[in-house]
Amino acid sequence: MAVLETILLPREEEQQYSTDNCTAVTPECPVELTIYGYYPSLGANAFFLAIFAICFIANTVLGLRFKTWTYLIAMFFGTLAEAIGYAGRIMLHDNPWSSNGFQIQICCLIIAPAFIAAGVYLTLKHIVLEIGSDFSRLPPRYYTWIFILCDIFSLVLQGAGGGIAATADTDPSLQDTGTNLMIAGIIWQVVTLFIFGGLVGDYAYRAYKRRNNLSASAVKLLGTRRFKFFAASLILAFLTIFARCVYRIAEMVGGWQNDIMQSEPDFIALDSVMILIATLCLTIFHPGIAFPEMQMHGIKNMTGAVNAEKVADPENTPAESTVAVNKGGYFGAA
Repeated sequence: MAVLETILLPREEEQQYSTDNCTAVTPECPVELTIYGYYPSLGANAFFLAIFAICFIANTVLGLRFKTWTYLIAMFFGTLAEAIGYAGRIMLHDNPWSSNGFQIQICCLIIAPAFIAAGVYLTLKHIVLEIGSDFSRLPPRYYTWIFILCDIFSLVLQGAGGGIAATADTDPSLQDTGTNLMIAGIIWQVVTLFIFGGLVGDYAYRAYKRRNNLSASAVKLLGTRRFKFFAASLILAFLTIFARCVYRIAEMVGGWQNDIMQSEPDFIALDSVMILIATLCLTIFHPGIAFPEMQMHGIKNMTGAVNAEKVADPENTPAESTVAVNKGGYFGAA
């Protein structure tokens, strides 16, 4: 057995109960001695599996349709990992001692939000390019590289930690190493999100303070309903991912089998629902639909200069729009 067999009991209880050979719930191996201490809800986990699977399909279709390649990669792996993670929790409903179910859900549900957060990070560069880079403290391209690299580092820490903890067998020190790596990865993600939020807030303040210097196209964009919905969806996605990460830190620092970890309502409210809201925001208000201007960023002309053409604005009349066909996508040159 994996980490499920290494239950952190007081020494006298450890001597009284041996869970090394537990493979199913029995009088000798009650569900209370598993890491989570409960049967994960079949209905709740099936619901989240279904919704994330739908979002996976939707993001794949939209990403191919609008050629948002890097955004597609982030949301593809994020939604896929969430769906697989809830399949693992359904396995735990059938058998709370399932080592495979535990490994699947701990690894997938730990790393999935980092991919979804990448979807948020990828948009800032393009918003800055459209509204005005003069208000930014950093060159627009730096936003993508800095935050995606930070996100990758977080993924490596969380993925390695989850893998080690899930396969630690009966080695408590190895299990602790995995747990500490997961905590470090989530803390790194929180710090990255905090810095990202600070830079976004700073940019918004500087742009608002110098709003009289905004270009006509930027003023027009900021006044559209679709961009307002797009911006609101990004803010909500950011806040829910941040809340989930804070919850996960609190859950992990208490050690295996702590009260927070053994409360499924807390997990559903502060992890499942938070990431679902973020995913729905980034799917329903997909940049290919809500922010089509992004499609032209990264397309260069023969001299290497960025093509300044705008794509069609669905809120304008044909006479007011300059239509440009995007055949290559925009994120490939991020």
